[in-house]
Amino acid sequence: MRNKTIVVALGGHALILDSDHRTVSDQYKAVERAAIQLTKIVADGWKLLITHGNGPQIGYILRRSEMALAELHPVPMDYAGADTQGAIGYMLQRAINNEFSRKSMNKTVFSMITQVIVSVNDNAFSEPTKPIGSFMDKNMAEVMGSKYGWIMKEYSTNGWRRVVPSPIPNRIVESSLIMSAMDYSDVVICCGGGGIPVVVDNDGMLRGVEAVVDKDYTSSLIASVVEADVFAITTDVPNVAINYGTEREELLYEIDNLSLRRLYDSGEFPEGSMGPKVNAGLNFVEGADGRKSIITNARLLKQGIEGKAGTIITRTIDN
Repeated sequence: MRNKTIVVALGGHALILDSDHRTVSDQYKAVERAAIQLTKIVADGWKLLITHGNGPQIGYILRRSEMALAELHPVPMDYAGADTQGAIGYMLQRAINNEFSRKSMNKTVFSMITQVIVSVNDNAFSEPTKPIGSFMDKNMAEVMGSKYGWIMKEYSTNGWRRVVPSPIPNRIVESSLIMSAMDYSDVVICCGGGGIPVVVDNDGMLRGVEAVVDKDYTSSLIASVVEADVFAITTDVPNVAINYGTEREELLYEIDNLSLRRLYDSGEFPEGSMGPKVNAGLNFVEGADGRKSIITNARLLKQGIEGKAGTIITRTIDN
């Protein structure tokens, strides 16, 4: 009998507690706290696959790149994404290894660079919407757009900012390697930042593109590929809520996919916030019988797996 498998999608902001704790040292301390919770899951007998966001971290890389433009070339988006996969993967791998040692657990952890194939025909490439990098004035925005081909968008309060596409992930290049790694390692870390976006050119070659793939959609995809039993998304709040931020706010605890899909389709969950997480959780649950998705914060993750916390999405067959 195989071990139960869980995919945990860590938010990029899970590494940064607040604006006063953004250094690499601060981020590693946050990862150490996460490692305590993650190793508890392994101790309970789960095979664990970890994905992670990289929003703040890739923002820092791009900001440094912009500040150094007088002397150095800009860092392309796909390379910046690869940088964050290496750095965050290293932090997670080291912290989890150390926590295994503290708990005298003879377990292994492995991380890998992951590419995700997107379609060059995805509508996102003609309508880029994902803001990245620094705010700048109109003159600088025109210079950057002309010199580097960046698409710039004006934001009424802060000036101009670069926007990039956010295409849907179609296939994970290293999926077979990830499945093999799951056979030999107790913990696998992959698909950081939604994966490095690549397209397949006319010669069948992979080509990196400057885009951002949503981490939760890629996480849902790899969860289906490895036939996970549970897909857990960590975020800043303990539960999904309807009428969020109003007097009628209501937390969701256990809900079936049909009911949650109706809420999602009605526009209940904003696309820039909870929407992608809800949709990713639904996509995983709707893919096969017996699956469960959980949305909660990192502190309540173990309780969520036990059915005692968070929003738990189950599958109901639509007759």
